[in-house]
Amino acid sequence: MPENPIKIMISAGEASGDMYGAMVAREIQALNPQARFIGMGGPGMRAAGVETVVDANDMAVVGLVEVVAHFPVIARAFTTLKNILRHDPPQLLILIDYPDFNLRLAKVAKKAGVRVLYFISPQVWAWRAGRVKKIGRVVDHMAVLFPFEVPYYERERVPVTFVGHPLLDMVRPKMTRAEAMARFGLAEDRRVIGLFPGSRRSEIKNLFPVVLDAAKLLKDRFPDAQFALPLASSLKREEIQPAIDASGLDIAVATNATHDVIQVCDAIITVSGTVTMEIAILGIPMAIIYKVSPFTYAVGKRLIKVDHIGICNIVAGERVVKELIQHDAEPETVAAEIAAIMEDHEYAARIRQGLAAIPAKLGNGGALQRVAQLALDLIKQETEES
Repeated sequence: MPENPIKIMISAGEASGDMYGAMVAREIQALNPQARFIGMGGPGMRAAGVETVVDANDMAVVGLVEVVAHFPVIARAFTTLKNILRHDPPQLLILIDYPDFNLRLAKVAKKAGVRVLYFISPQVWAWRAGRVKKIGRVVDHMAVLFPFEVPYYERERVPVTFVGHPLLDMVRPKMTRAEAMARFGLAEDRRVIGLFPGSRRSEIKNLFPVVLDAAKLLKDRFPDAQFALPLASSLKREEIQPAIDASGLDIAVATNATHDVIQVCDAIITVSGTVTMEIAILGIPMAIIYKVSPFTYAVGKRLIKVDHIGICNIVAGERVVKELIQHDAEPETVAAEIAAIMEDHEYAARIRQGLAAIPAKLGNGGALQRVAQLALDLIKQETEES
């Protein structure tokens, strides 16, 4: 393809989307160095050369009640992107996850004559499968992570490509285990428990106290236990440090080193989300916790049609790791599950065996290159048809 100047908008609403958006931008630039980008993202996308007119860190909230409280910020972000689509339209809009916001943005793009590529499908297989029809009206092509997503779109004749999961290429510790232990100030002869409180401020508010209280119970039970916490790019150290100080725990906090933290852990307490896939790929036993407002939970329980909430369990097709949801996400139950992993070696081995089967279900690598090529193909089609 000739290296003609092209303008692409990328809309990613939280830390994982920012990570993928940055990598997609770099892959597109590798194919067309004159491509320029604008949109909604965080530090990863900015480092990749994307002009982020909206900061994704301000958008990361979970739950109906939380979204309503955050509505003015979300509305301003939407208006900013809508005005660009209408008055200075790009040649392509790439949407990454964040469906409630992004599908509305896709509708604006469609009216403005901007082609839309959606990467990381809304979870139509979990709830509101009828959204596929709406998606087909406003999205030109779906790039999906999992093979089981394809039939949902094919049934409604929505163009779809299974690109595989980018984590297969991305989950790579940068250090050896010994180097990571030394870097984080951890003793080689003591077990390590990972604390993964999430990337959203609402998760820090709702779940970090549970994580810390569970950690205190585990410290009482295992006096030699050490704790490590990877700080999400969407958060600042000062947002979590007061809670850590109040807990009295000695916790190694690491930045830009999630996979190195994972590899040194014997067991991990984690919120639900993309990180459970990263942990699964590295084969570390975990307990998944999830808690939202009572109203959000009551609504979600009626609508969600899958047996699991953790994406690693959904991909596995079975409950490989325990999910502690809402009232079960209490310090005592969380600590009891981690203690079982630490003390029952056969139980931990079964979990590791279940996790080991997951990567084979995620494709063969190269997902982001395929997304980049799809993006440029859509732009080429638009150029040829205009």
